[in-house]
Amino acid sequence: MPLLTDERREEYINFLQTHPKGHFLQSPEWARVKKDWKNEVVLSLDENGKIKGSMSLLIRYEKGVSMVYSPRGPVCDPHDKATFQDLVNQTKEVAKKYRGFRIVLDPDIPSDDEEFKKIAREIGFTISEDAKDFAQMIQPRYVFRLNVKDKTEEELLASFHEKWRYNIRLAGRKGVKIIEGGRDDIKKFHDIMLTTGVRDNFVIRPLEYFERMYDELAPNGHLRLLLAEYQGNIIAGVITIIYGNKVWYLYGASSNEYRNVMPNYLLQWEQIKVALEHKCDIYDFRGVSGHVDEGHPQYGIYKFKKGFNGDFVEFVGELRMVTNPFMDFVYEKIVRKIRGFKIRARQKKENKDFEEREKQKKENSDNK
Repeated sequence: MPLLTDERREEYINFLQTHPKGHFLQSPEWARVKKDWKNEVVLSLDENGKIKGSMSLLIRYEKGVSMVYSPRGPVCDPHDKATFQDLVNQTKEVAKKYRGFRIVLDPDIPSDDEEFKKIAREIGFTISEDAKDFAQMIQPRYVFRLNVKDKTEEELLASFHEKWRYNIRLAGRKGVKIIEGGRDDIKKFHDIMLTTGVRDNFVIRPLEYFERMYDELAPNGHLRLLLAEYQGNIIAGVITIIYGNKVWYLYGASSNEYRNVMPNYLLQWEQIKVALEHKCDIYDFRGVSGHVDEGHPQYGIYKFKKGFNGDFVEFVGELRMVTNPFMDFVYEKIVRKIRGFKIRARQKKENKDFEEREKQKKENSDNK
């Protein structure tokens, strides 16, 4: 079984960064970010011994069993059944090694690719095609992607909705400046993330996670932290990922103050310019809900990203292969619910601590 070895690491990284389906979630750096998961990489080789397909596997191993997950895998020609089958056969061996009860993939394949879906089902996967909300997915199934290949700044700016162009220019006229943050600025960004999480009611990962992400991805030029500064205050920020031929808007945050100066529009534009700077083909706005009606709670995210005139992309959905039905049932009905409860409890405590700190800061400021 051709697992990734140190001798092949350089070839593997080059393969990921040059393959059309290459993705930062398949990279060795991302596997180190997810240090709570074990990692194995399976490879499929051509007749000359060169890599023609790969899957980075994250293995959540606990209490003697595991789930094997390949985020945005496989990286191969999606219609090459033999290569896909080879990768899956090796993944089954990895699952057996770790007593895996389920194999999960969420490939970078459009939902209208019927040939790929046919191959996946023949190999033994079921496909979850009904997920529309973020809570139903590991990775977002719906994204906006902007084709920036061979485009100029002028062409892209002209393609945006008129109001979006206006807001980008307004931020500049109001004096919003975009600066590049360093490792020491991750704490500032995380504080704004906590504000965003409290305001919009979603779970924020701990500070250590963002610091580890910076440490693993920034030194090789794969991560940039962009911050919006206004009147001496950091009011918004984004984490941008550059990998292969794509740039991703991975995380964004904004304070409750100064939202009227439109920092988020300018930050998106600066990220798009990063994609142009690196001569990438795609700028990926990442996830939106599959519900596109105006009454849906997540419609605002959809509307904001849509205004930049990207393509609304629906991926095929999660591919699942159950290798131990009993443990799969236990995980779905018990373990997953317990983990969700612990995450919500941690987030509730972090939100409370954050609100107390903000209250104390305001009281100290008022007393000066």
